[in-house]
Amino acid sequence: MPFRLHFGEDDLLRCRFAVSPLWETQEAVRTLNRPERHGYHASWLRRIRSAAAGLDLTPLWLLMPQRGHTPDWLGPPPIGPAAPFEEEIAAVRAADPREAREDTARALADTPGAAESPLGRALLRDPVRMVQQLADLLEAAWHTLVEPDWPRLRALLEADVAFHSRRLAEVGLGGLLPELDRRFAWGTGTLTVDRKGEHVRELGGQGLVLMPSVFSWPDVVSGFDPPWQPTLVYPARGIGGLWASPTDRASDALVRLLGRGRACVLTALDEPATTTALAHRLGLAPSSVSAHLSALRAAGLLVSRRYGHQVLYERTPLGMALASGG
Repeated sequence: MPFRLHFGEDDLLRCRFAVSPLWETQEAVRTLNRPERHGYHASWLRRIRSAAAGLDLTPLWLLMPQRGHTPDWLGPPPIGPAAPFEEEIAAVRAADPREAREDTARALADTPGAAESPLGRALLRDPVRMVQQLADLLEAAWHTLVEPDWPRLRALLEADVAFHSRRLAEVGLGGLLPELDRRFAWGTGTLTVDRKGEHVRELGGQGLVLMPSVFSWPDVVSGFDPPWQPTLVYPARGIGGLWASPTDRASDALVRLLGRGRACVLTALDEPATTTALAHRLGLAPSSVSAHLSALRAAGLLVSRRYGHQVLYERTPLGMALASGG
């Protein structure tokens, strides 16, 4: 039976986009243990291999079955459109131990033998300690695996949200949802997701959180069970160029035309990005990147627009043609 979410009138007014560093951290942990995902993040995996070896992620992996339930309390729906990791991990630490134990037991049941293993029994025996232990481990994973690349990841995720927000204004929710992923279909107030597993849910006025993800790619992930707000995680746009080095991709001809700094900045903008994200990606001073962006914008190769408190830069058609060698 397909996965279906039924919308009422109030639900249509309560749909929102969000970006979650906590979610990306949880999925980065999962990716380390999922060889089928490694091809999408090979450069990242090579870079963090030695640092990741210093983390014992076994307790988290035990709660991430190949198919089945992962505890909602470990990665609840984002608090806001762009909540910082510190706020999100604080919500994890504040989880009710009794509810967390019940949620954890459900996850353990989806991996044969997990609940009876020494680690599984230890987690369930002391839920207060379990909450703090797993929160500590998630925080360590954030600092080791995700935080160093978060400006780059956040820029791509926010660019995805900005793009799809524009499409929402142009085609409405019914037109947007099938564009988010080919597995989504919309009809008569119902979102159908082509994926394994049976799930039917009335949103009941809570609406739906739509969340792009890098490390979930290419999977579609759905949740959460009541009382959490329903959330649908979909593959973010632009992952193909996420880990590539723009300094290696800038052609000699483009460097001769624009200079190396401006050529690298133009090449790096496969997806809209902020000055800070570009500076981090290119290893340049923000002041240098800002000067290059101003020059490229004055030449008609870029445009800028505001998204919340940030300014995103993206290539114009002329900029796209130059960057691709067209």
